[in-house]
Amino acid sequence: MSSRKLDRNMDAAFKIAGLAATFFGLLVLVVLVIDVFMDGFHRIGWDFFTSYPSRKPEQAGILSAWVGTIWIMITTAIFAIPLGIGSGIYLEEYARRNRFTDFIEINIANLAGVPSVIYGILGLGLFVRMMHLDRSVLAGGLILALLVLPVIILSTREALRSVPSSIREASYALGATKWQTIRHQVLPAGFGSILTGIILAMSRAVGETAPLITIGALTYIPFLPTSPVSLSQQSPYVHLSLQGFFDPFTVLPIQIFNWVSRPQKGFLADAAGGIIVLLAITLFMNGAAIYLRYKNQKRW
Repeated sequence: MSSRKLDRNMDAAFKIAGLAATFFGLLVLVVLVIDVFMDGFHRIGWDFFTSYPSRKPEQAGILSAWVGTIWIMITTAIFAIPLGIGSGIYLEEYARRNRFTDFIEINIANLAGVPSVIYGILGLGLFVRMMHLDRSVLAGGLILALLVLPVIILSTREALRSVPSSIREASYALGATKWQTIRHQVLPAGFGSILTGIILAMSRAVGETAPLITIGALTYIPFLPTSPVSLSQQSPYVHLSLQGFFDPFTVLPIQIFNWVSRPQKGFLADAAGGIIVLLAITLFMNGAAIYLRYKNQKRW
């Protein structure tokens, strides 16, 4: 009886300790968020979104930063999503189980936990110096694509693994090929989980600073990357350009880092305003992931 009572007391103590740790972490997070909002909420406004960075804190804005963030996220998605989903499909549905595939799987799992600054050093040597992409949007997008690629591959494999085998067997029984089964049955069934993994991976990429600072992304840019679509007064046709992918850039985390390092108190308010915008983007992306996962689970 005494040992059982001791076990119950230990269970209760562990439960209380776990709840205390959880509430402590939430309390610290709430305090930090409230402090940020109190410092930077008054800076949120139309001028803040449409103004370039300035040496005067009251005139500084995040136009080049949030536009550069959109450019980087689009570039990252273009490379990471097709490669990640395709690799996950191959490893889960086509690859044979041998030492080589085991080696690949172990390395993918390990790469998911590698510090982001290591990817920055890799990108500096590979994309900036070897491929001569300089400090461009394309170089930054490729580095972040490498950063989130393992996460997308692992989430795709887990999503495909969660699809019941009866769906595949029923498709094969009706005469469908392997690719037809994957395309029309397996992928739609795991679409919600795959999309959730993609959005969570992109949420991680949007807040990364170390890889972009490593390749030398600029902290002060009073211009925007070249627009991919332009109209000419001499011609009625729309002109497409890829020059924007080779232009210099900055992103919100780098702009926030630059403002925090300034001694003027006004820049701290600008940094807090940038943090609020970055939090809003991240929360929106995570909320979209939760909603899409819920809709997909409800349908299936």
